[in-house]
Amino acid sequence: MKLLRYGDAGAEKPGMLDADGTLRDLSGVVSDIAGDVLSDEGLAKLRDIDPASLPKVDGNPRLGPCVGNIGKFCCIGLNYSDHAAETGAAIPEHPILFMKANSAIVGPNDMVMKPRGSTHTDWEVELGVVIGKAAKYVSKEDALDYVAGYCVINDVSERHYQSQLTGQWTKGKSCDTFGPTGPWLVTRDEVADPQALAMYLDVNGKRMQTGNTQTMIFTVAEIIEHLSGLFTLQPGDVISTGTPPGVGMGIKPTPVYLEKGDVMELGIDGLGVQRQEVGQDA
Repeated sequence: MKLLRYGDAGAEKPGMLDADGTLRDLSGVVSDIAGDVLSDEGLAKLRDIDPASLPKVDGNPRLGPCVGNIGKFCCIGLNYSDHAAETGAAIPEHPILFMKANSAIVGPNDMVMKPRGSTHTDWEVELGVVIGKAAKYVSKEDALDYVAGYCVINDVSERHYQSQLTGQWTKGKSCDTFGPTGPWLVTRDEVADPQALAMYLDVNGKRMQTGNTQTMIFTVAEIIEHLSGLFTLQPGDVISTGTPPGVGMGIKPTPVYLEKGDVMELGIDGLGVQRQEVGQDA
């Protein structure tokens, strides 16, 4: 299934895409794509619904983040061997974890706003993992059973804030609008192998990132095992699993960063496409 949320920011309704790509309204069935709806039992109930019985949604409404009421937004850094190489960083021994503030989360096609005075805003296409049930001390062999589904995330980053403002990466990762999520949550039964997904990101129509989740240093299952050994992962928590090469920071000899009016388009096989125009906070 492809589950999504549509409507004005802060007032999104739950929806489902049918086999023809028609948006169907789920608000008569569930209140949101969140919490218990993401459990195996909750998803099974939705799977039993005939999409044709649901009201069609007319027009082309705004898409919100595909998960509502996200608890934790966990991010993994330097998790692609080819991206680590382009940055000159050593391969990490354990998953590098940082958190992105939930206030950064926006819809997949919402505008991305450069912070006031920013000159180093960068792009990062990433595979998002949505947790469906509480996970504590989970083994990697069982880890994928705790996944509700997958989505596209743009882990937008302000590199100066990230590395020069003293402190953790969170400073450069948590600016408002720096977490476009969606367009939809694709349930795990429709993703045969999360370690075999091609991904890309274009800026102004030019291909900047081309990658595949097969080059992850730590797999989705290994990440869940590691994180669930540190704290409980709850339904609706999101893990952004790292980015392949081609970020602006890694361009030689001179890095390239986003400017007002730039357009990013990014996607992952089977998980949909995002598109964001870049604005500038006054």
